[in-house]
Amino acid sequence: MPAATGLSPEARIRRARRLLGVFRLCLVVLELVALIGNFRYVQGFQSFATANFFSYFTIQSAFIAVVTLSIAAVFALRAPRDPAWLGILRTMATVYVVLSGLVFAVIVAESSSHGYRVDVPWSDTLLHFVVPALALVAWTTDSVLAVNPKVPWSTVGWVLVFPVGWLVYTLIRGADVGWYPYFFLDEAQVGSVAGVVVSCAIVLGIFLALTSTLVFVNRLLWRRARDRRARQPRSPGPTTAPVESPASMR
Repeated sequence: MPAATGLSPEARIRRARRLLGVFRLCLVVLELVALIGNFRYVQGFQSFATANFFSYFTIQSAFIAVVTLSIAAVFALRAPRDPAWLGILRTMATVYVVLSGLVFAVIVAESSSHGYRVDVPWSDTLLHFVVPALALVAWTTDSVLAVNPKVPWSTVGWVLVFPVGWLVYTLIRGADVGWYPYFFLDEAQVGSVAGVVVSCAIVLGIFLALTSTLVFVNRLLWRRARDRRARQPRSPGPTTAPVESPASMR
């Protein structure tokens, strides 16, 4: 064992994974606190509708993050590495919460030009800014450890499954009830159907770009970690004392 730390590289990685598992569990708790706090906050509005609350992409992606981080925490605490499918799921969940934060930031910044103000209570701050930032930290830490399989490029395709399904549901429901969770999906606010189509295409393009970036970063960090470990000298095994032959003992 190295004298500096008293732990072998494998032991240090196991300890780092356990700490990462605890961090993920803390993030799950924080996300649940934010969801409960936000639900209680929006109940104070006369226009509140439970179906509308759970129709927000942010809320649905937060639940996806809670499930994904819980599964990832169990694997980090109990297993030496994650299965390949979990890397895909973790990356997708990270993209969803990060992009939710980015879109919310744009909506808050652009709300004044559309004649309304968006308040940002503490629960929204957690949901849209704090949790996404910490989720990105957890994802990056896992990539730096590089003990799991590389995130495959097929993740770029898988990441669109949920957003496209959500988009279809939202547009159909919005046309039926006259309510949209985001102004750029509402033809009346955007000005035309073409404007809605362009907005959706831009958002889906951002999904692809962000996912591609994360996959590239993961694979880059994975290769660097592999090369670094290959250059590390192996610890010499215990030396065996020479055994004298019977002839030399005469």
